[in-house]
Amino acid sequence: MSEIFQPGQVVQTVSSQMPCTVEQFLGGGGQGEVYRADLGGRKVALKWYFPKQATPEQRTALETLVTMGPPNEKFLWPLELAEAKGAKGYGYIMPLREPRFKGIVDLMKHRIDPTFRALATAGLQLSDSYLELHARGLCYRDISFGNVFFDPITGEALICDNDNVAIDSKAQGGVLGTPRFMAPEVVRGDAYPSTQTDLFSLAVLLFYIFMVHHPLEGKRETQIKCLDLPAMNQLYGTNPLFIFDPDDDSNRPMPGYQDNVIAFWPIYPQFLRDLFTKAFTDGVRDPLARVRESEWRAAMVELRDSIIYCPNCSSENFYDVLALRDSGGALPKCWQCQHEIPLPPRIRIDKQIVMLNHNTQLFPHHLDDDRLYDFSTPVAEMVQHPKDPTLWGLKNLANEKWVITGKDGNIQDVEPGQSVRLAIGTRINFGKKEGEIRV
Repeated sequence: MSEIFQPGQVVQTVSSQMPCTVEQFLGGGGQGEVYRADLGGRKVALKWYFPKQATPEQRTALETLVTMGPPNEKFLWPLELAEAKGAKGYGYIMPLREPRFKGIVDLMKHRIDPTFRALATAGLQLSDSYLELHARGLCYRDISFGNVFFDPITGEALICDNDNVAIDSKAQGGVLGTPRFMAPEVVRGDAYPSTQTDLFSLAVLLFYIFMVHHPLEGKRETQIKCLDLPAMNQLYGTNPLFIFDPDDDSNRPMPGYQDNVIAFWPIYPQFLRDLFTKAFTDGVRDPLARVRESEWRAAMVELRDSIIYCPNCSSENFYDVLALRDSGGALPKCWQCQHEIPLPPRIRIDKQIVMLNHNTQLFPHHLDDDRLYDFSTPVAEMVQHPKDPTLWGLKNLANEKWVITGKDGNIQDVEPGQSVRLAIGTRINFGKKEGEIRV
């Protein structure tokens, strides 16, 4: 690829008139090229459009996005437009992505091995971020695994390429999306990108994150000799069929060809599988029946809270209430080593069930409905007894005391910094909510 700029060349921001020095070519695509640059001592990314892409309409759209600002800090949002003497067109400055953030392609190619907790955290942050974007009356238009990144250790997520974001009712030109991620009605040419089509793309993205596979690519894909445009239109547009459709098994994944999804699908709890089933059955047929961002967000939190560890191999598994009922009270064996998993201690807070593992923390959203999905500071954590490591308790990290009621009816205060021992039937009054420990 021919690079527009060389290291050391200077562009200038339009509004602040600051010099921005190009440092390194990072990559390019159909719209333009991206560079690492220095803006007044701050490392930023510079995207420069190819002449055909540097249209007046694109510039106006960028100016609108700069004025609006990002929905939250997860978006690497356009900060300022840039121009340069001797260079055609224009570009824009955005925050620079840190090297710790990896793409979904890295996950697909097994270059990273994140935990289920990290994946659930990434799913939570992505769902929440797209919800905030849509709440502003905007649509992303091109949700795909090429535009999102996450830290495989923490799950922290970032959303890139935000110059394609458009006002929902006016997104009738330009980017239509990425093949395999576009909603069926967009593939067929029946609709332009919108908030509703974003919801389909988000569901596909989440399916890729958890199943490392596409939700519509099963037996039918293996029978296609040439995956050309007519074949893709049929597979993703005119005749899409979920690989786990409960009423039609003609597109099931094929062993030896689509082994990722065969392995991962049964690992996850039923509530997540049900949500994916809704997304790719009702949501394929009716755009208004698609899973909302808020539904995915709630599911990601529940998924995090459902994690349990195999005592034999330490692999993450999931506490699945529905599976527990079907099995008569026994947990499924560990998916990794097939070792039996004993029922672990847990706490029920209203309708939430949180598994009490060695690394479990409770956050403000667990204890206060007014602190929706607040993971800012833990308010409780699991700790070992200082003299007997076989005993575990829940430590109060909040600023207010708890009041506990034992199974025998005895009442006791738990001041900040103190712990309550895990004992069956113990009730903890956190202030706004009450929880009950079950072991």
